[in-house]
Amino acid sequence: MTVTPIKRTAMRIKSLRDARAFSQEELVERAGISRGYLARLETARQDPTLTTLEKLAKALGVKVGRLLE
Repeated sequence: MTVTPIKRTAMRIKSLRDARAFSQEELVERAGISRGYLARLETARQDPTLTTLEKLAKALGVKVGRLLE
């Protein structure tokens, strides 16, 4: 089974959040996005915008490219 790019990005966001022991609430506060939006991103139900990727990367302390690996 092939993992789609959006699913891979979703798994990376959740993995990085878990590795930092951030709750969804903590990450959305740090990134300035809504919890519903983060939930949709982590379940690959919505594509993130570049702006959102930048916000998440900054909140997680990584470069944007890390979210897309």
